[in-house]
Amino acid sequence: MGSPDTAPGQNVSAWRPRVPGVVEVLHARFTEYAYPMHVHDAWTLLIVDSGAVRYDLDRHEHGTPHDTVSLLPPHVPHNGSPATPGGFRKRVLYLDGTHLPEDLVGAAVDGPDLRDPLLRRRVGQLHAALAEPGDELEAESRLAFVGQWLRERLRDRSRSAGRASAPRRDPVLARRLRELLDARVVEGLGLAEATGLLHAHPAHLVRAFSAAYGIAPHQYLMSRRVGRARRLLLEGAAPSQVAAATGFYDQSHLTRHFRKLVGVTPGRYAATAVKKASSSTGARS
Repeated sequence: MGSPDTAPGQNVSAWRPRVPGVVEVLHARFTEYAYPMHVHDAWTLLIVDSGAVRYDLDRHEHGTPHDTVSLLPPHVPHNGSPATPGGFRKRVLYLDGTHLPEDLVGAAVDGPDLRDPLLRRRVGQLHAALAEPGDELEAESRLAFVGQWLRERLRDRSRSAGRASAPRRDPVLARRLRELLDARVVEGLGLAEATGLLHAHPAHLVRAFSAAYGIAPHQYLMSRRVGRARRLLLEGAAPSQVAAATGFYDQSHLTRHFRKLVGVTPGRYAATAVKKASSSTGARS
């Protein structure tokens, strides 16, 4: 049975380990829940332990069978839904640019799903190390190997495609709007103000952004806000505080968008982090 904050068949656990480069660890099981289009400000390294996920990235459909490691780059919209009747169980690492620089985004967009049994096993071992308090050095070492493998594979792919590694090319207007949204995640940005600052017609501005990134400006902004909310919740902040700190109108506004993008309420999400911290404290005592 699911908790009052989750639908039946859904289970989520998330925490932020003391390992440089790892923004968040997420373990989840979903039977019917489907993620809408959204973005992350971190690299998403995903493995599926049972079932399969289908998702769209840069307007192309992809899938994640159990022997695949998927690497989704930051700021590129994607969704996700079960591809098998029983849903899926996944483990995800959100990584900053320490191990994966932004100049590899283009290669990751071209081929996010990596079929390599050794890499799959190493990512699983990394998750195991991250779950055990006191094993931070092992986790850092395993992450270093995984990061090196991914960098080499993506750079090889760029060379074989006959191009130098480069950031994903974006239309100038769309990029300028994204920069404005990134700078005003909490304060927000109205369309009228954006068009005045960028000297563009409102409809043209929205079309340019959507064409470049595959997501509407308001969806992008909400994704960024929810991303910040996740970090604050894992640090122990209360949902009411998080709502105010991340630009939502109130806690119910946060809850509605958080549940839509993450699959559980902020309270349930925070509770998993508390439970993880408690079990770690007990293991050390």
